Amino acid sequence: MLGPLPQDIAGPTSMRSEDSTESVEQMQLEILCVDDEPLNLMVLEDVLAPHYKLYCAANGQQALEFLQMFKVELILLDIIMPGMDGYETCRRIKSNPLTRNIPVLFISSLQESTEEAYGLSLGAEDFIHKPFAQPVVLARIHTQLELARARQQLRERNRHLQTLVEERTRDLLWEKQQVIAAQSATITALCTLAEIRDNETGNHIRRTQNYIRVLAEQLQDHPRFSAELNEEVINLLFRSAPLHDIGKVAIPDAILHKPDKLTVEEWQVMQTHPVHGRNAIVQAEAEIGDSASFLRYAREIAYSHHEKWDGSGYPEGLAGEAIPLSARLMALADVYDALISKRVYKPAFSHEQSLQIISEGRGSHFDPDMVDALLALGDRFKQIALEFQDME
Repeated sequence: MLGPLPQDIAGPTSMRSEDSTESVEQMQLEILCVDDEPLNLMVLEDVLAPHYKLYCAANGQQALEFLQMFKVELILLDIIMPGMDGYETCRRIKSNPLTRNIPVLFISSLQESTEEAYGLSLGAEDFIHKPFAQPVVLARIHTQLELARARQQLRERNRHLQTLVEERTRDLLWEKQQVIAAQSATITALCTLAEIRDNETGNHIRRTQNYIRVLAEQLQDHPRFSAELNEEVINLLFRSAPLHDIGKVAIPDAILHKPDKLTVEEWQVMQTHPVHGRNAIVQAEAEIGDSASFLRYAREIAYSHHEKWDGSGYPEGLAGEAIPLSARLMALADVYDALISKRVYKPAFSHEQSLQIISEGRGSHFDPDMVDALLALGDRFKQIALEFQDME
């Protein structure tokens, strides 16, 4: 008979026959037997003690208290017991994260398939019916222990893989941050050229890139634009927008900074700045190689932001959706900012006047859906203009 422990929990028992060939590893496996009938526990002891270390509990409550203090590899659990029956005990074991992975095998004289189905639905791994047949008991316990070991190895493997994925994700995030930093440095260097030559840059750059961001975000769910305007593209548009007038570095100072109205010949020269901008960015792309794909939007914006929806713009006279989406956004942002800004040749228009002028260009100068988006934004453009206003 198993020696008594506090609260009538007995164990461990490690008796083994002299001719036993069980390995030391198997002898270390510990099983908790839960049954209110001492005779049943004695029978299980005779069957299992030569092979495993045994602990015994007389009811479900004792079993749960034991599991709070000790770990076992498998539980043999009677169903019909006073107080907490086997079903409730199993439910609690399987609902506890600390014990849910321990295999539970019901030991019962109940023969109804519905009883067995209910026990399995609670998370039990198997049923062993009384009276016990030694080969069946040993075989089913061995099978469940092997399955438990395999599941544990799989969980450990999954945890290892999850760790590797998290580490790789961190590496990729760091690499992406480095790429973004390199992209930003490239754009900043190019923008510096424009700031040296063009008096209209500076806060104009900051305003227009923020106009583009909010306008693109407004259009993100529009069926015409949703396929292209994802978060990554919007960030690239934001970073590329400052390069829209990079081509002005090639325009002579006498024309670029002329305070009076340009002559026809001077205006023709000024209209070449999109070509110069496009060529400069193409050259940068060639120098950097494949990693310069982020300059695609900068190239589109620099070359096509003076095209008009009706085809009357320059340098190619593109019309409608033949004009890149990025350039259509830039056209709207650039014109709005030009309208609200004071120039040597014009006063600053109010926000309301500027929206009215842009509305009149809906479907002629600008993509009509983009104009609608701008009008729907209300005062968001006005707020950006105030935040990045030019200092007198």
